[in-house]
Amino acid sequence: MADWRIRPASVADVEVVAELRAVVLRPDLERLGRYDEWRVRQRLRDGFAAAHTWVIEAGDAFAGCVSLRPAGDAHWLEHFYLAPRLQGRGIGAAVLQGLLEGCDRDGVRVRLNVLQGSAARRLYERHGFVLESEDAVDVFMLREPAPAMRGE
Repeated sequence: MADWRIRPASVADVEVVAELRAVVLRPDLERLGRYDEWRVRQRLRDGFAAAHTWVIEAGDAFAGCVSLRPAGDAHWLEHFYLAPRLQGRGIGAAVLQGLLEGCDRDGVRVRLNVLQGSAARRLYERHGFVLESEDAVDVFMLREPAPAMRGE
């Protein structure tokens, strides 16, 4: 696993995150016939909430981001993107595990949606997410909080 860290996002991060979103989602969006050069970035800009977002850095460089937004009966895991050059090295799994451990401690459910056919779905399934519903474009998944660990 590469040398990495996570830090709170700021509004100044929005453009680098929007660009990464375009790069990461492009293959799946093109496969689904949904890629739009402008819209893929604008949807991120419109929904970016720095207060609920963290930036992932590898070395001293921007490497990705993730958001965990409180909403109703669950938190939404959103905007989870990792630079393609760093995928498959365990960084995404480690970031996700850390976020989910906090949700487990707080007894919080987590929801997300992933594009149909995305390889990311396997990562989410490995971390306890199950299918909630789906349509032609999106797969909606839910993870219940893990039972509290009993002390020895």
